[in-house]
Amino acid sequence: MSEQDAPPISIFYRRDGLDPGPALGEAQREDPVRRVRDFWLHRTGEYWLVTRHADVRRVLADQETFAMYDAQRAPILPNELLNMDPPEHTRLRRVLTPEFTGKRIRALEPMIRARTGELIDAMEARGPAADLMADFALPLPLGVICALLGVPDPDQGEFHRWSRTTLDLGLPMEERLAAGRESHAYTAALVAEKRRSPDDGMIGMLVREHGDAVSDAELVGVCELLLLAGHVTVSNTIGLAVLALLARPEQAARLREADEADPVIDGAVEELLRYLSVSSTALARTARYDTEIGGVPIKAGDQVVCQLPVANRDPELGAGTDRLDIGRKPLSHLAFGHGPHHCLGAPLARAELRIALPALLRRLPGLALACPAEEVSYRVNNEVYGLHALPVTW
Repeated sequence: MSEQDAPPISIFYRRDGLDPGPALGEAQREDPVRRVRDFWLHRTGEYWLVTRHADVRRVLADQETFAMYDAQRAPILPNELLNMDPPEHTRLRRVLTPEFTGKRIRALEPMIRARTGELIDAMEARGPAADLMADFALPLPLGVICALLGVPDPDQGEFHRWSRTTLDLGLPMEERLAAGRESHAYTAALVAEKRRSPDDGMIGMLVREHGDAVSDAELVGVCELLLLAGHVTVSNTIGLAVLALLARPEQAARLREADEADPVIDGAVEELLRYLSVSSTALARTARYDTEIGGVPIKAGDQVVCQLPVANRDPELGAGTDRLDIGRKPLSHLAFGHGPHHCLGAPLARAELRIALPALLRRLPGLALACPAEEVSYRVNNEVYGLHALPVTW
């Protein structure tokens, strides 16, 4: 597809390399709650674009005022945790939360470390050059989440293909929906199998511990969400993080030299999540009644879209928020959303980043880009921002 044929990019998804698009920065400075006519999920309409950190936090926290459900979006969005309002959301979230406690995540860390080591071993054996996205950033979180849910290794490639297609805003909606239907059919069959014969994976544990309290349809929705969000966001964060660190060798060195107990690692993970913010928006909310955001009147039925990357660069958070500084005191960021719909898998994502990034830098101390930085291809016009490929050498 030529640049002339490429579909326009909604203001909600605009990026400039590692930064939010300039129009988003201008909106935050001049008109932080702005009425725009644009498209979201390929539906053109009127939306409120919210860009200040405090306003985004308020919208995401207030599900009494701002509902997830919208009749016009319902045929497109699957009926899963991310799209639910109380009381269904509250009930299902309460069931799932114990699966992501610190204790459960710590029990997964040996597997994450082992997979990280195996992938770096394979890169070294084939090296000294690789596509970091295909050889490390993608297979690590995909393998972890598939192991967690009991998806057989041979089927992992299909899940990646479905995810990639579903999230690509440049593709026709019917093609994206078709990929979603294929993913749904596979996941429904997987859940049915685990219902008949529960194993030690997450689905089997939910079946054994909660039985009929969680329906098959809800389990399917949970699995689809975890498989999609559980690998696409982390893989793209890894790729962008490596790109950002290679451009800042003193920060890469600091992370490389830190031992596992050094708090700089946790701080670096939080700063990279804030700075990169691969999820461009939270799902649109619908105002239940007349209200206001930042002093701007909002009418009942209005659609509100919160733009996360620019909110995470808000100067109100402190000085230098437009710069990456892994040594700064962690700032309150919105990379995982906020409020009742805060990302359930955030502890797992943090663990993967905390293990993968230092290990990669330590094992491959000569890691460098294998092409000029301006030739790196970004995954633009996508619900999850990232890179198509990251050629590296060492």
